[in-house]
Amino acid sequence: MTDTNEINLPGYEIPPELTGQIAVTTLDRIYNFGRRSSLWPMMFGLACCAIEMIAAQAARYDMARFGMEVMRPSPRQADVMIVAGTVTKKMVPAIVRLYNQMAEPKYVVAMGACASGGGPFKEGYNVVAGIDKFLPVDVYIPGCPPTPQALTAGMIKLQERIDKQSISQVRWYQKGADSVEIPVPFLGPDLIDPRRIPEIKSAAARLAQPATAEEKA
Repeated sequence: MTDTNEINLPGYEIPPELTGQIAVTTLDRIYNFGRRSSLWPMMFGLACCAIEMIAAQAARYDMARFGMEVMRPSPRQADVMIVAGTVTKKMVPAIVRLYNQMAEPKYVVAMGACASGGGPFKEGYNVVAGIDKFLPVDVYIPGCPPTPQALTAGMIKLQERIDKQSISQVRWYQKGADSVEIPVPFLGPDLIDPRRIPEIKSAAARLAQPATAEEKA
């Protein structure tokens, strides 16, 4: 490493003759610098936002400048899921399954209006009103679709979030911590989230009970 400015702690001045040779820093800062500078997004797209994501990786915008260019076709090798496009009910189980297969630490970026809240198709019978209904989203990128510059800015925001993490506090380095697996939804007459099954059964039981005289009145 020839430039140590990114990991030097502010407030500590390095003598000019040693600039670029030594750094005064912390373990957290080195740890975060290594992760933020080697983000590996998963290579998949859902709709038109994926075209902008492809453009952001091409020569004109070149996200490789920021250390986020290695897109992996396998979730086992990726640590960032960019949900680029309209999330349909049929696709959600596959997306959640891919997320569960990613190793910790992992992050989710909701790219565009559809992934963030349903977009122009929010009222459609087959569209989920935002991937955050099922997965924990770290960064939302507005737009329909967002430009390649907006995606790059969103990824830089993710890097800034990573910079604030500490090894002593992140969940995946705690003693006995396991990867949190999201229950995979399944399609019936409609999309069913397993986490809501107790709530659904409770509501169904209340509806099945005969109405009281007060309720009839």
